[in-house]
Amino acid sequence: MKKLIGSLALAFLAINMNAQAPEGKALPGDTYGAKITEQGALSIARVPVMLQSKDTIKVKVRAVVVSSCSKKGCWMNLQIDEKTTAFVKMKDYEFFVPTAIEGKTVVLEGIAWNETTSIEELKHYAEDAKKSKAEIDAIKEPKKEVRFLADGILVIK
Repeated sequence: MKKLIGSLALAFLAINMNAQAPEGKALPGDTYGAKITEQGALSIARVPVMLQSKDTIKVKVRAVVVSSCSKKGCWMNLQIDEKTTAFVKMKDYEFFVPTAIEGKTVVLEGIAWNETTSIEELKHYAEDAKKSKAEIDAIKEPKKEVRFLADGILVIK
């Protein structure tokens, strides 16, 4: 029994040690997750059109980060156009991005799909992003959005 409790404690500690945002400023050339290059990256604006004919796509895109999880860097939003963003999580929760990644241009490689995000989940992410109580309370309906599961992220600008 002591071995089981000890093993669980070590596993919990290891998970919590890994579940931290990387230090730093997210400089051009920094890579998170799988090592990727800029070569072959499409504008993220093409993704919604591509998803009209397929449920999921494997794609490499270039986009600007507009927000990220301020706690651990475990998610981020990318600008698609003036009104639309895409939500990104990291594959298998294996890596995170620095919280200073907002405003940076990145290349992301992974899988994209459309999903409707619940009100509860939207409020959770708004809290993570340190939105005001008024902004959080204003979330009244689910949101259909492009989602990504990132294998790797490269900061390019």
